[in-house]
Amino acid sequence: MFRILIADDHAIVRQGLRQILQGIPEVTATGECSSGEETLKKLRLEKWDVVILDISLPGQNGLEVLKLLKHEHPELLVLVLSMHSEDQFAVRTLKAGAAGYLTKDSAPDELVKAIRKIINGGHYVSPTLAEKLVSQQMHPESEGAPHEILSDREFHVMRMIATGKTVKEIGDELKLSVKTISTYRMRVLKKLSLRTDAQLIHYAIQNGLVE
Repeated sequence: MFRILIADDHAIVRQGLRQILQGIPEVTATGECSSGEETLKKLRLEKWDVVILDISLPGQNGLEVLKLLKHEHPELLVLVLSMHSEDQFAVRTLKAGAAGYLTKDSAPDELVKAIRKIINGGHYVSPTLAEKLVSQQMHPESEGAPHEILSDREFHVMRMIATGKTVKEIGDELKLSVKTISTYRMRVLKKLSLRTDAQLIHYAIQNGLVE
């Protein structure tokens, strides 16, 4: 029997997920939290088997929350449920320890299928992503998109710049200095062979990295 914690900042989403989970006999209890900090606190106080994690929680970067969850609770099963397409986050979340990745526009029965698969020891990804991962394993020498070489922090900063946020706004949100964010910005531009924020925004839109 499994206890599932839902981490999403939208109450209506949490309610909908709980209704779906009630139809799974293996699930004996569900809980809710609305931020990364609350999720970590709840896991320290109570025993949970699975976390359904929204990668865009307020406060901490969702990837950092995922890494913290897996660091403190290595046995924890995490299913990432995100509004972002697989191309944006799926591979990064799987590398960070997620047991599966599902977009929020998926049908309810697909969520049930994903939950059942991970609680039985498997990993859940869409057929398209599975094909991509197999291809990467078979051809590790093949070059991926330039942004795939960015670190998780660089990738996060790049996406924030691409949404029009200033270096100061990003620093305030991530609780980092303007100098530190500027350093990340320069690294991103160098790795992507770009010169300006305008080029970075164009790149991000072209590659579907921002909505």
